[in-house]
Amino acid sequence: MDIQIRRAYDPPRRGDGYRVLVDRVWPRGVSKDDLDLDEWRKEIAPSTRLRQWFGHDPERWKGFQKRYFAELGEKQDDVRELVRRARQGRLTLVYGARDPDRNQAVALSAYLRARAAGRQPRVR
Repeated sequence: MDIQIRRAYDPPRRGDGYRVLVDRVWPRGVSKDDLDLDEWRKEIAPSTRLRQWFGHDPERWKGFQKRYFAELGEKQDDVRELVRRARQGRLTLVYGARDPDRNQAVALSAYLRARAAGRQPRVR
């Protein structure tokens, strides 16, 4: 599986493959043309309630992952589709958060890799 993560504010690259925005809200100040997406999957993004609770507080990262993984457990059709895409070629998860290490794309990537391997995802 080939999954990479790219911030919405960084220019797309030729080798990005299939680009999917995984935010519930559109990134501020970025046009649709500049983002160059194949798809926007807001339904796979964390719920508004979870996103607001997390608030990108590093202290809540583990709790965020645990809760987000539970939400993803209810969205297995979407998960299977993204795993299928990643097996076909490069899948780029696009996100808008400032923190490159603690955001929904990082958590989703870990979740997708674990599910593709037949494992339960682990909070890190």
